[in-house]
Amino acid sequence: MDIAQKNLSDNLKGAAWMVAAMTGFAVEDMLIKLAARDMPVGQVVLIFGLGGMAVFAALTARAGQGLWHPAMASRAMAARSLSEVIGRLFFALAITLTPLSSASAILQATPLVVALGAVVFFGERVGWRRWSAIFIGFGGVLMILRPGLDGFEALSILAVVAMLGFAGRDLGSRAAPPGMSNLQLGVLGFAMLAISGAVILAVSGGAVMPSIGGWAVLAAIIAIGVFAYNALTKAMRTGEISVVAPFRYSRLIIAMVLAVAVFGERPDLWTLAGSVVIVLSGLVLIKRS
Repeated sequence: MDIAQKNLSDNLKGAAWMVAAMTGFAVEDMLIKLAARDMPVGQVVLIFGLGGMAVFAALTARAGQGLWHPAMASRAMAARSLSEVIGRLFFALAITLTPLSSASAILQATPLVVALGAVVFFGERVGWRRWSAIFIGFGGVLMILRPGLDGFEALSILAVVAMLGFAGRDLGSRAAPPGMSNLQLGVLGFAMLAISGAVILAVSGGAVMPSIGGWAVLAAIIAIGVFAYNALTKAMRTGEISVVAPFRYSRLIIAMVLAVAVFGERPDLWTLAGSVVIVLSGLVLIKRS
């Protein structure tokens, strides 16, 4: 197999892993929204975090790695952890209290914020085309939010805060030392998810004993969440990032389908148009990277 054929094969594999990861995350969001109908969302997120942390801890131990890495105490990783808590906490609230379709659409602006953060924190240079893509993408977010108009829903701000938190997490991941493995980052990430759930539950209260069906849904959330995280890791390590990364937007399509099929949502024209603007601006950003 020559280099061109190998690159094509790797790109196809990477794209397939990315679509698998995004499908997993979309299904995970749907199950969390379903589970939150029968138990507090904080309890759902707490159990999800503890379960995912246990799985990654077992995988880390099996790989002969320590659960603790000295870099976890660094300022960069502390900022990453705080951002993870903010992202997880507010997105859990967003998908529970607002339409899944709009929350998922707003989340797709994360790469735009990451690109902006790379300029501010890592000194990356950005040309006028990429700046234009960033600001047009934010315009897409405003189309979904519609501030000051009759269609504005204040709770949609939860998804915006979550998006900013996830962007901070991604920037923090870039600052993680090479010696810190993905499994160790997985343990840390799910620990932050558990903390997010504990914070929500401490405020809301009302924890209940899940039914057998409830435990089954929680087990599915943990299994799918771990799979999606691993699939994303494989995707980002297979093929060219500029080819694989655009398939991240498949999450929006899958989330829209699930929102309509499972929850009977009907995204309005503004939400659909804003979603298209965000995706197109993100694709332009990737192409110009």
